[in-house]
Amino acid sequence: MNQKSIHRKSIIDRDSRTQATRVAFVQSCWHRDIVDQSRVAFLRSIKRHGIASKQVECFEVPGAFEIPLHAQLLANTGRYAAIVAAGFVVDGGIYRHEFVASSVIDALMRVQLDTEVPVISVVLTPQRFHEHDEHHKFFAEHFVTKGEEAAQACVGAIAGMQKLRLLRVRT
Repeated sequence: MNQKSIHRKSIIDRDSRTQATRVAFVQSCWHRDIVDQSRVAFLRSIKRHGIASKQVECFEVPGAFEIPLHAQLLANTGRYAAIVAAGFVVDGGIYRHEFVASSVIDALMRVQLDTEVPVISVVLTPQRFHEHDEHHKFFAEHFVTKGEEAAQACVGAIAGMQKLRLLRVRT
């Protein structure tokens, strides 16, 4: 998702925009002030791609570890064309944060493979994070970028799934 943003009205085909394309945005509350930046940027950016903010439902879970189950339950409803997951897994000194991050990312991949609903990840794991102003500012700004990239990836994934579903119908 580190591509330059492509500015165009929407890559979702016109017929799909007449129907409500619903997206779920699931975020953890751990380091909420930082993770919130991705949601705000996502909602702002997704509008530029033709999906209204009212078509995005936002959900909160306590921490990143709870995101995959919530994403799976949402995907299984059949209401969402895509799900975005946002969280910040940092080294709190008590346990290996790499284990949590790996478990979350692996589970999110499993959700999209099992449900055929694209899951876009904005679950980030910095190598080093300290609670001082410099790191806080850097990661808050980084989550803005990742929220914008998630919007672009989300729209691309939805468009791709629409094409694949059309192929299934035609064959």
